[in-house]
Amino acid sequence: MHDEHVEEGKAIQRETGKTFHIATRLLPERIRHPTYVLYGFFRIADEVVDDPDGRSREERARRLEELRAQALGEAPADDAVLEAFAELCEEYGIDDEWVNEFVDAMAADVDTDRYETYADLEAYMRGSAAAVGVMMTEIMHLDDDAHEQALPHAIALGEAFQLSNFVRDVREDVVDRDRVYLPEATLERHGATVEDVERLEFTPEIRDAIATETARADSLYREGVAGIRYLPEDCQLAVLLAAVLYAEHHRVVRRRDYDTVSVDVDLPTWRKLWCLVRTRWHWQWNRDPEAVFRRVSAVPYGDDRTEERAEQSSCTDFDYREALGRVRGWLPSW
Repeated sequence: MHDEHVEEGKAIQRETGKTFHIATRLLPERIRHPTYVLYGFFRIADEVVDDPDGRSREERARRLEELRAQALGEAPADDAVLEAFAELCEEYGIDDEWVNEFVDAMAADVDTDRYETYADLEAYMRGSAAAVGVMMTEIMHLDDDAHEQALPHAIALGEAFQLSNFVRDVREDVVDRDRVYLPEATLERHGATVEDVERLEFTPEIRDAIATETARADSLYREGVAGIRYLPEDCQLAVLLAAVLYAEHHRVVRRRDYDTVSVDVDLPTWRKLWCLVRTRWHWQWNRDPEAVFRRVSAVPYGDDRTEERAEQSSCTDFDYREALGRVRGWLPSW
């Protein structure tokens, strides 16, 4: 990978993945640079699916097959990031299976805009999210034992991130993409329908369906974070912070009583910085990823009053400028 490849991937991440970009900045350079390239490839494929240029389904499917061939090194790359991604896969031994899984998921997204069951959605996430977690473990060069231990947790964490996005972006997915990622079976179990979601009608039934999928994501976070201890020590904080940041959306969603249908949900910059400061502070005193996650994240752990403790650690006296000063010292080239 050349510097220009890394910089292009970094620019893509900074523009389109601001939350993940904050966590990526905490990775050591040997992992940070490949991560930029991975993310750049993922976003290029995602942009094809989301069709910003108004291309037909057939054109998008054809373009994805071109990206597949280039990513696998079977055709000359027409983009610096694609060229770097193919080189990265060869250098780090990323199996073609996971590249194909990812592109297959993107291709399915072109034709599929509804999911009957969670199992159907999970099959989609195997490519769109789990494959991402697998590739991240590959670039971290884990030994065989650590890799075997970390892999199922990395897959769970990737799915948790994506399920958080689905819960958070119900309105955006309908309005901008005509997609509903809430499984029909979950909606029906609570007395709602896909058509209700499409009409952007927030009802008690839809509220309960979103709460169900949020709780499912909580469970995936607990499973995923349990594997961070198998990662290289200098990578653990970055992955932990990514989990804290993505899960923080759940706090906002719950405060809105799970209404992500009539309003858009996002994390303001000050809240992301608050998560960074709290996570980094606790990490300084306790290098146990699970313990820190339980302490600072929005994910509940039984009766340990996680949410209550987080609420007591109020943001009302949060000094944005002081926090930003600290952040500049923690994130290289902020």
